[in-house]
Formats: sequence, C-alpha cells, structure tokens
Amino acid sequence: MTKLVISFISIIFFFHFSYAEQIKVFEFTEKEFSELKVRKVRGADSKTIYTLGSNKNGNFLKAIADNAASGLGKEIKINLDKTPFLNITWKIEQDLAGIKEDTKKGHDFAARVFAIKKTGATPLSNRAINYVFSSNEDVGLNWASPYTKKSIDNVLSTTKEHLGQWVSVKANVKEDFKKLHNLDVNELDGLAIMSDTDNSKKKSVAYYQNIFFSKD
Repeated sequence: MTKLVISFISIIFFFHFSYAEQIKVFEFTEKEFSELKVRKVRGADSKTIYTLGSNKNGNFLKAIADNAASGLGKEIKINLDKTPFLNITWKIEQDLAGIKEDTKKGHDFAARVFAIKKTGATPLSNRAINYVFSSNEDVGLNWASPYTKKSIDNVLSTTKEHLGQWVSVKANVKEDFKKLHNLDVNELDGLAIMSDTDNSKKKSVAYYQNIFFSKD
C-alpha cells in the first residue's frame, strides 16, 4: 500500500448530507453497491473482492483480500458535535497473524474503516484516522502509518481476542482527531472501508455490518 491510500477515497466518494441523531453510512444494498466504485491501491497486484450478504442482523459486506488492496469510499458530511461516535460491527474469519502492522512490509489489515477530514486543497493533505481490526496488536494501541503521518492507525478490535466472531465497537471520532492529530474537528468529510493484504502477500476474509454515527 502507498501513501495514495487516502487520495483514492476522494475519487470514489458519494456526496451526502446528514444531521440526524443516528447516521447510517453504508446500507450494503445492491443499489448502493452498484453506485460505489472500487478503487485498487496503486502497486497492488489485484483488487479486494467485495460481495454482499445478509443475516438476522441485516445486510453485510464480505471482503476477501488475496495479495490485494482496494477500498470503497463515501463522502458524507457528519456533524461531529451532534453525532461524534462511529459504530462498527465486523468480523474477521481469516486474519493476518505474524505481520508487523506498523511497518511498510506489514501494513495490512483484514478490516479497516477510514474517517477522513479534508484539511487542504489536495487529497494528500487530508487527515485520517484508520480504525482497524488488528491481527496482532492490542485494542487501544495507535501509531502513525509508515506511509504517511497524516493517517493514524487506531486499534478497535483484535483477532487475539475475537477471531471468527462478530464484534461491535464504538469510537469518539471528534475526541480521536483531537488526541491523535491535535485537530478540533466539527465536521467529518468522508468514510471508507478497505481490506488489504498487498504488503504481506497474504489472504484475509472479513465482514462489515452496521456502520453508523450516533450521539452517544
């Protein structure tokens, strides 16, 4: 993966405004999926394969990354003063155990969700928090991406505790931007999903469900 991982998001955004107390970002419907564009990360051998499914809790997105990297992004204005909490339900069926995720050779995640804030005229000037389901590190750890200090990896779940299990997590994005980027952010500009294994050349299988913002 390269430092352009943030810039691809700006190309595949869908524009949307929402200010309710709970903002659902992805519906994971056939209609939405047909409108979203999948962008392969520059340098990756192939694209991550994304497919839709459903269970008793609703629609979900399945991601299979086999030496691959690509993402799905949506531009959506989120008022972080009203709905600062990002909620994610996800599962990793096959993880990436043994890699060093804070290095360029190991900077892969079976599941990740980017929160994006535009802070300049070009995509490369954007700031991001990369909420990850780690295969090796502990919940609560964070570090700057080895490709760009403008993106911070922040561990919300780990397969050391929850491999093969659905996990629901929550993060205060407004507080995280202040803590990790020293930015006072009132409005978020976009969200993106990506499962990638292009650096480790491994294979991962993950699922995403119920991604939304809430007031608490």
